[in-house]
Amino acid sequence: MGENVQTMAYGSWPSPIDAALAAAHDGHPEYVGFVGDEAWWTEPRPAEGGRRTLVRRHADGVEESVLPAPWNVRSRVIEYGGQPWAGDLVDGRPLVVFVHFADQRLYRYEPGSEPRPLTPVSPVGGGLRWADPQLRPERGEVWCVLEEFTGDGPTDVRRVLAAVPLDGSAAEDRDAVRELTDDRHRFVTGPRLSPDGRHAAWLAWDHPRMPWDGTELVLAEVGSDGTLLAPRTVAGGPQESIAQVDFATDGSLLYSSDHTGWWNIYRDGEPLCPREEEFGGPLWKLGHRWFAPLDSGLIAVVHGRGATALGILDPETGEVVDAAGPWTEFAPTLAVHGERIVGVGASPRSAYEVVELDARTGRARVIGAEHDDAVDPAYYPEPQIRTFTGPAGREIHAHVYPPHNPGCIASGAELPPYVVWAHGGPTGRAPLVLDLAIAYFTSRGIGVAEVNYGGSTGYGRAYRDRLREQWGVVDVEDCAAVALALADEGTADRDRLAVRGGSAGGWTAAVSLATTDVYACGTIIYPILDLTGWGTGETHDFESQYLESLVGPLAEVPGRYVERSPAEHADRITAPFLLLQGLDDVICPPAQSERFLARMEGGRVPHAYIAFEGEGHGFRRADTMIRALEAELSLYAQVFGLNPRGVPTLELAK
Repeated sequence: MGENVQTMAYGSWPSPIDAALAAAHDGHPEYVGFVGDEAWWTEPRPAEGGRRTLVRRHADGVEESVLPAPWNVRSRVIEYGGQPWAGDLVDGRPLVVFVHFADQRLYRYEPGSEPRPLTPVSPVGGGLRWADPQLRPERGEVWCVLEEFTGDGPTDVRRVLAAVPLDGSAAEDRDAVRELTDDRHRFVTGPRLSPDGRHAAWLAWDHPRMPWDGTELVLAEVGSDGTLLAPRTVAGGPQESIAQVDFATDGSLLYSSDHTGWWNIYRDGEPLCPREEEFGGPLWKLGHRWFAPLDSGLIAVVHGRGATALGILDPETGEVVDAAGPWTEFAPTLAVHGERIVGVGASPRSAYEVVELDARTGRARVIGAEHDDAVDPAYYPEPQIRTFTGPAGREIHAHVYPPHNPGCIASGAELPPYVVWAHGGPTGRAPLVLDLAIAYFTSRGIGVAEVNYGGSTGYGRAYRDRLREQWGVVDVEDCAAVALALADEGTADRDRLAVRGGSAGGWTAAVSLATTDVYACGTIIYPILDLTGWGTGETHDFESQYLESLVGPLAEVPGRYVERSPAEHADRITAPFLLLQGLDDVICPPAQSERFLARMEGGRVPHAYIAFEGEGHGFRRADTMIRALEAELSLYAQVFGLNPRGVPTLELAK
């Protein structure tokens, strides 16, 4: 630092992290896999309309994007998608199948030739969708989850396990797809096959449960003709969430269950490493992997309490040895080949990158999507892991990111503005990783506090269950408790607090503005605003009965749905706000935002509504993210009296 430090008001600090830089670094690699001894994965391309490409790492370390635009490797099963590709060596050459986002067909791809469709387009509803594929080249098939719409409504849908011929014979013929199960269960994950090919295991669950409430582990014998015989539930149930299942090389059944209140790993029903930490998580996407068995009998694991590490579990001793390295967070994706383990890790100083761990030597190294400092890391925020005390003495976990800029300080008398970030889900968690959208604010002199409110994952089932029937109460209270604690201790300016969130976090932000006087303004991003509408057909099938546990049974407590909805109490909001919405969002549809705004009419509250064409749930295009970030900063500038440089002024309507 030294001589050149300027004293400037918070919020006016010059920063090299602009909205375009933050947008260019949005998203991260996911869905790692091996094709022979090569690691492959999916990777976002925000500058190419937000598509996802498939990246291949050649033996010499060269990374190649194997599918050019407009190919977009992304499944729409349950709308959040899941594992969208699988690959193997067949006759010494890579054979890959993948789902293309635009038509949701499954395609076959061999390097050097064009992808060829394996499945037909359906004229009904959302079409035929596929996820979590498992290649069975010896049978000439790929086994997947099939989601098939039976009508035009979002819940007119059935899901089964199905086998698709690899020869393309089903490309125009739905009848050539072989269904492996009936549709007795509303939701299923892709089947895992035992090493001898004689058993298949998968997970299933039914409304009104979400997969973190209760799932069943289903086991079936595989007949000589490839049919699944006599499926039976061998573990799990309404109160036990099994997050993942697989077979060890010796044929034993491995699964991650929260039977004790923490997701731990079991082998044939016996716990391998009983600990009060998570070896699993919420199954928001089909094919999430928190563990992967190695040929040696060891098990690669992503585990932790709050943050997650990549480790190797020895099932005979119950010991876990974690990979050494800077990473503080690993995503729920793993692949193994021989003694090689590939995952996706990040830290407060590095974005998500593809990491390989050698099980023999214990050495970990970055092999793909390597983090590259686009600006001087001196501008990155320096997070503090904090635990606050909320109502009734309950613990609240949070990450606090104070304003930080190597070239600027504020005068000693001034306290900084702070924005409380509420994560989506709400059954989810804010990971402790470098996010240039956070750095965009902190480097300008605006603090950020990410709150892992009651209901968040990573802290056991009891912490998760705090939100049962309390959504819009506990999350709001916990965020407010953190905001006020920061003000009380002299970290934040009590008069310059804001709240922001997307999806379920957008709900928390909106309810916070409607029911508390903590915040001077808020940013509400693709939110849920009307519980009754959302609970009666305005969302997709996966979450259509989520509110039964988050709020309570609609048939029994309809008044609660009305009482808690910001759309019903738009008149209570007096603080300025920004509302951002994707027009193609089928999860939190624009109708909710528009109804909310219609009820604000005449309320004279300064606000702005920006709706984005071609965006769904979660913004993916660089130009969208730039406009959204700049609008958010302009809101804070106007309300908090800040003077950021070079940011277009957001028109606030009254």
